[in-house]
Amino acid sequence: MICDKTKQALQSLFPKATPEPAESSPAIPSSEAQEKKAKAPAPRQDGVVERDYAVHGYHLDAQVSPDQLLEAVSILDEAAFFIESITGVDWIKENQLEVVYDFSRYDFDTCRVVIRTRLDRNNPVVPTITGIYAGANWHERETHDFFGIKFEGHPHLIPLLLPEDADFHPLLKDFKA
Repeated sequence: MICDKTKQALQSLFPKATPEPAESSPAIPSSEAQEKKAKAPAPRQDGVVERDYAVHGYHLDAQVSPDQLLEAVSILDEAAFFIESITGVDWIKENQLEVVYDFSRYDFDTCRVVIRTRLDRNNPVVPTITGIYAGANWHERETHDFFGIKFEGHPHLIPLLLPEDADFHPLLKDFKA
């Protein structure tokens, strides 16, 4: 029940998509067009997707833009979710970094939610959620240490696990020791 309410609340962040007009194309696409389409990466779709908990370990997966992050996190806070963890993913081929936020609840109406946001790898800045979840403080510091993601507005974004003078981020895929 809480998952349904949370999904509806998160879906309110996304305007209803209007169908795009169908492209006029030949009945049988050329092999060159098919090859080009096969090589093109699938576009990232913002939105909320239900997942099989037994397979994925969570119930809802929301892909939001950085400017939607605080609103999405506020929805979860109002629904009595707590922050479990924050981490990063380096999508080096797409030149992006992703911040992944895991949320859960203490009650028996189990619902785990993942909020994801993608950032430009050359300017990885996302707003801090420490104003909503004070416990996110050290999670954001750790993610900053290892991925170089800047959490704008963080009250004390100094190294947590790396030396204070570290100018490297060891979990980036192009890091060389």
